[in-house]
Amino acid sequence: MIKSESIFKSYNDLHVLKDVSLTINHAEIVSIVGASGAGKSTLLHILGTLDKPDKGSLIINEVDITKLNEKKIAEFRNKNIGFVFQFHHLLPEFTALENVCIPAYIAGKSTKEAEQFAKELLHLLNLDDRIQHKPNQLSGGEQQRVAVARALINRPAVVFADEPSGNLDSVHANELHELFFKLREQFNQTFVIVTHNNDFANMADRKLVMKDGRIVDALNPV
Repeated sequence: MIKSESIFKSYNDLHVLKDVSLTINHAEIVSIVGASGAGKSTLLHILGTLDKPDKGSLIINEVDITKLNEKKIAEFRNKNIGFVFQFHHLLPEFTALENVCIPAYIAGKSTKEAEQFAKELLHLLNLDDRIQHKPNQLSGGEQQRVAVARALINRPAVVFADEPSGNLDSVHANELHELFFKLREQFNQTFVIVTHNNDFANMADRKLVMKDGRIVDALNPV
């Protein structure tokens, strides 16, 4: 599903990624761990097409991302990639249902089609009675589940998550962790997750350990 070769990334004189190569399989759940400053989030942003490497190649779902222009990358991202961040980034003026539907509208789907699948996702995430609530009326765990539904609305091949449970208490964090595995079973998607939660990292099919801009170990904790 994902193959990167010899990824390098620097910001001025700061060398953040140094010759990172990896392969992630279809429907695999991969965690990325390491100390702050190891390059985890930068790698995730490059794999998720939010940033470009200085050197190296990136192929996602058989498409060579490095050969696409900005418009084509944006189209590819909207159709093939979902994101879940530490902070939910929900739009406060819209309801949970409307927030989930926004990427579908951008992709050109009709209101009926978008809302139908959004309601299915919110049902799956036990949010049936919250779909007309705005973010400030939802708990932290509920907000993050809405963000997960939004990430899934266009049925992406890959979901990238950057510290998705970092802002949640332990109960809601565990619920979110278990949810990713249920979603993988239901939708057969690939998940790449940056986390400081070692228990969560060890639940993954594979754990990549980063240090000083490199992958220094690849473990199969399960």
